[in-house]
Parts: sequence; structure tokens; C-alpha cells
Amino acid sequence: MKTPECLMVSCVNCVSQPAYNSPTGLMAMGWIRRLAALAFGLGLLTAPGFSRALAEGLRAGTAKIDITPTEPVAMAGYESRKDLSRGVHDPLSARALVFEQNGSHLVLVSVENLGFYNGTAEPLRNAILEASHIKPSELFLCAIHTHSAPTLALDPARFPASNVAYTKALEGKLAKLVRTALGRLAPADLGVGSGSSPVGVNRREVVQDKSGQKRIILGRNPWVITDREVQVLKVQDQATDKSAAVLFAYATHSTSLGPHNYLISGDVHGLAAQFLERYFGQGVVTPEFAGASGDIDPWVRVLPGFRTNNGWVPEPILMGTMLGEEVARVAERIQPQPASGPIKTLYRTLELPAKSQSDTSGAADQTVPFVITVGRLGDIGFVGLGGEVFNELGKRIKTASPFRMTFILTHCNGAAGYVPTRQSYPQGGYEVQSSPFAPGSGERIAAEAVRMLREL
Repeated sequence: MKTPECLMVSCVNCVSQPAYNSPTGLMAMGWIRRLAALAFGLGLLTAPGFSRALAEGLRAGTAKIDITPTEPVAMAGYESRKDLSRGVHDPLSARALVFEQNGSHLVLVSVENLGFYNGTAEPLRNAILEASHIKPSELFLCAIHTHSAPTLALDPARFPASNVAYTKALEGKLAKLVRTALGRLAPADLGVGSGSSPVGVNRREVVQDKSGQKRIILGRNPWVITDREVQVLKVQDQATDKSAAVLFAYATHSTSLGPHNYLISGDVHGLAAQFLERYFGQGVVTPEFAGASGDIDPWVRVLPGFRTNNGWVPEPILMGTMLGEEVARVAERIQPQPASGPIKTLYRTLELPAKSQSDTSGAADQTVPFVITVGRLGDIGFVGLGGEVFNELGKRIKTASPFRMTFILTHCNGAAGYVPTRQSYPQGGYEVQSSPFAPGSGERIAAEAVRMLREL
């Protein structure tokens, strides 16, 4: 099925931190659920369609860990930024939401970082896999793509010692994060819903040079229709009927802050997640993910910092809060239900043709790998894409997906770079110029992701 059209769809019987120095009784539904569980255990309820969730026992667990650097580091995202970071505006976190049913797992991890460049994806994934004993296909390790986080690196000859130390420490922290979440598995209900936000806008602005020739620059192009869906997954603990997690995905770069900013920050996605955890309280974990946003930026982009003069509200906080409030609105309308259906996952690496010098065909005998990870949780689908995929490609996957709702998660298990649409190549622009892929690669990725979803 396609993307939900309403603001709430329940899954029923399916599935500023400083600088560096510085017994009214249970509700009726709760009783019904517990009595049904007891009856099932005594063999009193045998109809195959009766609460399959109670038979299979979907469980969920959450965890969150601080990953803020404790010393100056080189920051990722802009080549023109040469100096080390100068402080922390808001702390960085990594969050995990894990599901288990009949021994199968779905592990969703969001990391407040640019992405797993410089060959860091496999070391980080291996550290988690070795510590948690899950299958490689069960792990969705994703970055939110904030451009105000440390550069991940393991080569001391090319990167500052503080970045190498930070990355090595991150391996252990992420492994502990997932193990902690797995250790907290408990029976859970869940539901999904969607909203909409105008925070993201197409960034491929068309301008004319002095000779009248049109070209694409990084700016703001509000005339292009984009996917503004805010995808939300709400998890509720069965024992307490309290929310345990609110996961969300939204398509935008987290680039409200530009190369002149030297303060550590989660930017739009990170600030939205922080707002949500303050709003919901009670230990609710809010893993955040960047949707298909290779050509999408925040409405206000590449600012030099957090402006606060004369009562001015800093735009990164404004946009992060705006996105977070829409997530909260959707989450508050979701009524989680017992969830059943299988957990299944697939992990595949495509070898795609490399871009030639002319940008019109594949380079002979040269390919570029691209990682796709897919999973299902009953009738909810997940697609993890290891690169910066254009918005149209994400919409194509969601529209063709066989699942009721399909979450698109990018910067997942890899960092292959930009994946434009075929029609973008003749237009040019930064994304096309920097992409390693030949035209048509994006469409092949979308088609393969849909095929993999149908295999589940």
C-alpha cells in the first residue's frame, strides 16, 4: 500500500550544554490484554486469528547515549571550514530503538553526525554486531547528517588525533547503546502516522548568469513540489501503557548552520529530537532520521551561528522546534495497538556504474557500491539507503512499496554520496557534479529497494 493520507494510522494486528570548559486501577483495555495473555497461556484461546501478537510477543527496547565531543575536533560537512570546533551549543546523542519477535530483530540507530565517511561505516557496524550478536541485515545504523558534528575518522595521518580518538570511542559507545536497548526488551504496542512540515525546501535554485545561460546553484527553489511528509512511529510499553519511544523521519539536510559556525549542534533534526524528549519527558526516546533529502535543505540554510540579538529566535531552533511540534501532534493522535506479523530484514550491496567525465554514461568497467537495507515490522516497512538520495526517489519507493507505511532512512550503513535522478544530470549543479554515479543509478536503487521490500 501507499503512503498514508491521514494524519494518524494505527498498526492494528499487523504489524544549552556549556562550552568545553566549562492505583486508580488499570484501564479496561489493559485488563483485557492481561486476561487474554493469561487465557492464551492456559490454552483457552486457540482461534488462530485471536491476538496473534500475544502468541508471538513483539518486544521493544530503547536506549540513548551522549556522544558530545569533550575536546575541540575538526567538524564535518564543509571543506572551507578549517579550524577546530570552539564549543558546544547543544549536546549530540545516539539513540536506539530495537524490536524482537521469535528471535528476529530490527535495530534502528540514529547518530547525530554527518555520516559514516572516511571508511568508518564498517568498523562502527562491526563493533555493534560483535557486541550484540545480531545479523548484519538487522542493523540500520543511520546518521542524521548534521553538518555541525565531528568528522569521523580513523587515520591519524590525515585527521586530528582528537577526531580519531572520538571515532574509536564512538565504536564502544554505539556497541553499548545497542546492547543496552536489547537488554531492555519488553512487550510493546505500536502505531504509525504521518504529518507534514514546510521546514524542508528544494535547494536546486535556477539562476541566469550574465550571458543569459541558466544554471543550478544551492539556494531555495519553492516552485518544485517536494515530499513534506513527517513519518512517525510511536511505541508504547504494554505493562505501563506509557510511551517508550517516538521515532520520526523527515526529508531535509540538517544544514541550517553553515561553514562559519564552529559550535557543535544536532542542527534541525537533532534540535527537533531534543525538543520532543523535553516535551514528552518520562524517559521517552526520540530517534530521528533524515529522509530522502539529497536535494532538500532547510528553509533557512548555512547560517554563521545562533542569532539572538533583540529577541531574535535562532532559526535552527525555530525550525527544529517547528518540526518537533509536528511530530508531537502526529504522535499524540496515534493510538498504539498490539502488533503482530513477522520481522524480516535484507541487506544488499549494489554495484552501480560509475559516472564518466561527460556525466552522460557509465565509465567503462568501473562501478560504485551502494548499500540498501530493508526491513518489515508487520505491515510497516523500512528502507535504509547508504547515500544522499534525491527526494523524488524516496517518494517513488514509498509509492510502490507493498507496505502500509514505509519509512525512508538515508545515510544508513554507508556513505556513497549523492544519488540524483536521471533528469537532474543535464541540469548539472553541485549534487550532480559531486555524485560518483552514472545517470539512471538512482532509478535502479529505487527499483531494487522495492524488489527487496516485496521479498520480505
